Amino acid sequence: MPACVPTRTDDSSHMPDEGRPHSPPERRRRTPRLPRVPRIAGADLSASIAVFLIALPLSLGIALATGAPLQAGLVAAAAGGLVVGRLGGAPLQVSGPAAGLTVVTADLIQKFGWRTTCAITVLAGLAQLALGFLRVARSALAVSPAIVHGMLAGIGITIAVAQLHIVLGGSPRSSVVANVRELPGQLAHPQVAALSMSALTLTLLLVWPRIPGRAGRMLRTVPAALAAVMAATAVAALAGLRLPRVDLPSWSSHTLAGLPDGPVLGLVAAVLTVALVGSVESLLSAVAVDKLTAARGRGPRIPRADLDRELRGQGAANIVSGALGGLPVTGVAVRSAANVQADAVSRTSTMLHGLWIVVAALLLVPVLDLIPLAALAALVMAVGVQMVSINHIRTVTRHREIPVYAVTTAGVVCFGVLEGVTVGVAVAVTVAMHRLTRTRITHDEDSAGVHHVRVRGQLTFLAVPRLSRTLHLVPQGADAVVELDGSFMDHAAYESLHDWQSAHLAQGGSVELTGRTGARLAAPHVKGGTGETSHCHCRPWTPWRNHHCERPESAPQGGRPSGHQLASGISSFQRNTAPLVRGELARLAREGQQPSQLFLTCADSRLVTSMITSSGPGDLFVVRNVGNLVPPPGEESADDSVAAAIEYAVEVLQVRSITVCGHSGCGAMQALMNTEPGGTQTPLKRWLRHGLPSLDRMAAKDRPWTRIAGRTPADAVEQLCLTNVVQQLEHLRAHDSVARALQEGALELHGMYFHVGEAQAYLLQERAHHEEPDGEVFDRVAATALHDTPA
Repeated sequence: MPACVPTRTDDSSHMPDEGRPHSPPERRRRTPRLPRVPRIAGADLSASIAVFLIALPLSLGIALATGAPLQAGLVAAAAGGLVVGRLGGAPLQVSGPAAGLTVVTADLIQKFGWRTTCAITVLAGLAQLALGFLRVARSALAVSPAIVHGMLAGIGITIAVAQLHIVLGGSPRSSVVANVRELPGQLAHPQVAALSMSALTLTLLLVWPRIPGRAGRMLRTVPAALAAVMAATAVAALAGLRLPRVDLPSWSSHTLAGLPDGPVLGLVAAVLTVALVGSVESLLSAVAVDKLTAARGRGPRIPRADLDRELRGQGAANIVSGALGGLPVTGVAVRSAANVQADAVSRTSTMLHGLWIVVAALLLVPVLDLIPLAALAALVMAVGVQMVSINHIRTVTRHREIPVYAVTTAGVVCFGVLEGVTVGVAVAVTVAMHRLTRTRITHDEDSAGVHHVRVRGQLTFLAVPRLSRTLHLVPQGADAVVELDGSFMDHAAYESLHDWQSAHLAQGGSVELTGRTGARLAAPHVKGGTGETSHCHCRPWTPWRNHHCERPESAPQGGRPSGHQLASGISSFQRNTAPLVRGELARLAREGQQPSQLFLTCADSRLVTSMITSSGPGDLFVVRNVGNLVPPPGEESADDSVAAAIEYAVEVLQVRSITVCGHSGCGAMQALMNTEPGGTQTPLKRWLRHGLPSLDRMAAKDRPWTRIAGRTPADAVEQLCLTNVVQQLEHLRAHDSVARALQEGALELHGMYFHVGEAQAYLLQERAHHEEPDGEVFDRVAATALHDTPA
């Protein structure tokens, strides 16, 4: 018999009201919930209007420059705002028709016609979608900046020269060469009306952002591009000038995309050109928007751009724009910067700007038809001139890439975008190969007898014979400085330099490796003068210069960071540091630890032993405790952990030195000075009793105070910190294992003091036993004082 499953029925006729248990009102009668209307931030609304006012005239002007129907610019702007705004990965980036594709699109329209160009835009969008799903967006940023800047400069020159004909009242030709050839005749017979409106537009574009005073601040709320076009339109209408104007036909006659028509190879090249140029421009713009957003420093946190998602959003927008008869869509730096500066806080501003474009295209056609084409041409010409950026030229000059920039620019101007970029890539590869193979190596000796070997350029296997010959000009036992002024060294060059260095050190010489700034590089050292070189060539890997510890927003109340911070640090180690040290740690795992020093210091979080000693894995055996204390032998077993570490380091690991390191502002020393005798014996008080001899040593009248060379201690706490280091060294000498090693000459003891605020280390000066004790002195460690001291 099947099991009976209780069911519920909504038919209430089977049970009278009085026989049914009453349900709560909210369960007896549910009110249908209305869909929630998303709230729009006021900042997004105002930013969308500002971006719309910039995008409207620029979209018409770019359509004019390409020779496409003017409505195509509005379609592309709407698709960029609505589609990329919703699907893209850069929330504050604004997309639409961009000057970067103007030359490409104009060339396609000349070759294939408008409907096929729309089809090419759709296919380019599909290609961008595929690239986005393949997650190759970051690869597009690997293109040399000199090539990208040169491409934009070439496009800007092409646009400016073409639009100059419209500014003068004529019509542009199909190529830059033809436009330049016809320019003298156009300059000789300009149309005064068109030239006057263009001059008015350019003047306002230049002057509008520079209007001073309160009036200027109020006027600058209107974008310069809109103000210039509005002024030219108003003057032309009031003066009754007969000029070619914007002509937006009825949307019922708008041309949509057609089937591709033309040679297959030509169509494939066109699709790849639109997809690649549009992708690179969009991704570079997205990265720039990230930087602008981070520098803004106000408003809610905006997530960084997801470049693969942004590429997919651009592809979807190009599919929509091309299918609806619009221009190709890319991310636009000018509109995106305006969006960020207008304090937009989400992608809503981008989508609203697209909505305003749609409203304007449907309702403002009579107003748009009044705009003189000469005003739009002047606006686009100004944009083209701005694409030849002086800052970009300075950057590529500083990086010695001006040949790549110049050749790419000339190639784009003379042959086209795809051809110019191809030539630019070829020149960039040639320049890189030339730099890789051209290395200058010199040798000279200064007046102090130090031999300097200078390497200018990259060190590859091709330079190894010259490097070896030059290094062997350095006499045995001499002091040598090798200056490497390059950013690359291959394995063959590294082995040659390392072998020579090891041999030179073993023969009694000294070697210092420096970079282009003169900073000393990590170098192997000789162990104990036996000629056995260290295997470790690690460098400190933490970027301390830019390290700022801040409490995360998600930290619990009270300021204690959550476990997320630890997990984030571990994740960063696995991603950035582990690949660099994995080989060294694998060797240490096989061979076991063989540290040369026991480093006993305080548990204070500000003391990072690897940082202040430039040490790596396997170099130091570190013991940390509160107050860098060494309990004397014979104390209670509860404190045996420090004694056990000392015994293990000296007898098992056979370290050659022990360093006791104190530091400024030590909380343990402050607590020691403020501790009242008696009272409850907490764990901290019981531990700090090992510091009482330091307190007594400082108070003794028959002992001179420990001091820092050149100055007296800042206060009593610093005096106690210094004295404590000396006293703990006395405790060390009382341990049997340490005493035996000292007697055999196999161990050295060192005292060290680190001033946290000054980032300055001081070493305790060694005194001969027969000298009259005049007080221990800590001496400053200069930047080159530990030149031959292994850390």
